[in-house]
Amino acid sequence: MFGVITGLEPVEDYELSEEMTVNDLVLQMEKAWGFTAGKLALGVKILEDMVRDGRCVRFLSFPANIVATGTRGVLKELVKRRLVDVVVTTCGTLDHDIARCWRNYYRGSFSMDDRELHRRGINRLGNVLVPNESYGLIIEEKIQSLLQELSSEGIRELSTRQLCFEIGKRICNETSILYWAAKNEIPVYVPGITDGAVGYQLWIFSQDHDLKINLLKDSGELNDLIFSAERTGALIIGGGISKHHTLWWNQFKDGLDYAVYISTAVEWDGSLSGARPREAISWSKIKEEAKHLMIEGDATVLLPLMISALLTRVANR
Repeated sequence: MFGVITGLEPVEDYELSEEMTVNDLVLQMEKAWGFTAGKLALGVKILEDMVRDGRCVRFLSFPANIVATGTRGVLKELVKRRLVDVVVTTCGTLDHDIARCWRNYYRGSFSMDDRELHRRGINRLGNVLVPNESYGLIIEEKIQSLLQELSSEGIRELSTRQLCFEIGKRICNETSILYWAAKNEIPVYVPGITDGAVGYQLWIFSQDHDLKINLLKDSGELNDLIFSAERTGALIIGGGISKHHTLWWNQFKDGLDYAVYISTAVEWDGSLSGARPREAISWSKIKEEAKHLMIEGDATVLLPLMISALLTRVANR
């Protein structure tokens, strides 16, 4: 007979009630364990440690697609409540954040007739519907107006951090990630600034105006930020350039001290988007002794649960 293994914690069933909060549910997930549920609960604990670490510079990295959904409101709360210190994202985030300040996106489905949608001037982003007037047209109007205003003030060169600040301050409202980033002086960096509607409008404006976007100025700021930080941590949602840029800069201080990944990407194709934290350790992008975790799943489901629980825990920090 096999002996009983000592020191193990038993799996416990959920005990649900009408009075439960989201944080109560997440705390039960840690005991119920249940595959991804257990990872979600541990991810919240790592984020809580990261937020409570007063000597840690906290990065938030995410792609644009979730900004087209109501998850934008979760990201906004992280910035509004100053639970992060630096944002690294993609140009599409600027597109959707600006557009949704002024126009609605709509609920659709993955199985809609895309030919019919095209004829009606509606773009489909997964199961989100984005009419032309809610995207390209309003972004063109707002960005061209902003650039004219900046040009009249003698501004000829901007880093992406400066551009995001001006967008947030001048053309966004309180529903916006960029608005709160500007208000709270949280830098937003967009290494792939030309890959989106805002980037296209920058290029259009530059055809008959003296305008330059200085990405190297962003690099200098990130360099100073990294080398002056005692510790760093990151909540990294999805993959692509925003994930890599966050990890890239942190390798120069021997890696992140805290890292929580949320992604649906696989690792067997060798892409960065699906690479697990353990791979980043080999590159010195995450420290060997770091608190780190990969949670597989859809951020539009996981983030609202995780950040709601986190807000409850740090409310009195």
